[in-house]
Amino acid sequence: RKFIQKGDLVIDIGANIGDTTVPIGLAAGKEGITLGFDPNPYVFKLLEKNATLNKDKTNIIPVPCAISTKEQEFYYISSEASFSNGGISETKESIHGKFVYPNKIKGVNLHNYIQDNYSGKTVTFIKIDTEGYDKEIIKSISDLVTKHKPVIIAESVKHSSDEAKKELFDVIHVHNYDIYYFEDFHKDTKTIKIEKAEDMLQWKSTINVYALPNK
Repeated sequence: RKFIQKGDLVIDIGANIGDTTVPIGLAAGKEGITLGFDPNPYVFKLLEKNATLNKDKTNIIPVPCAISTKEQEFYYISSEASFSNGGISETKESIHGKFVYPNKIKGVNLHNYIQDNYSGKTVTFIKIDTEGYDKEIIKSISDLVTKHKPVIIAESVKHSSDEAKKELFDVIHVHNYDIYYFEDFHKDTKTIKIEKAEDMLQWKSTINVYALPNK
């Protein structure tokens, strides 16, 4: 609620079953629009179900797509037979694992998607949680970030290389954003301003950061 007002257009990329999509949707309210993107066909069924909760208080729209630079189809691949987590790939050979979903899933360019479906509205908030690919998502939505200047929440995962952690900082900071570590998704959470890319390396565990446009 610190960053989202009633009536806002807000986006959850990597929504999974909607554990953050639902509270985001409650903050934006019935008057707002909350888009939850997730390409995982299995968890998407739960996201759809959870999006129906609190219908009098939310307007959550689940979208079964990945975010990509251009519109194309991908394989969804996981290291787990349960497909609890995974990622997209243009080929069946992928670092994500050996379990390949039989049908291809769609990737969309987010900037174009918003222009085509919500022209005239401003995106005020984007949360990204894509298992270590957050920096690649931010690169792919660079045009949208430049135009809308939304609050951004992203994740730096513990198994990422030092260079990847620093790059996550850089791809946000280049848009003239101030970036902060925050401890958890709750009121009065501990926050620390991250001044430079190297500061990302002080955390060895997975962390969340939020970024505010420097006005």
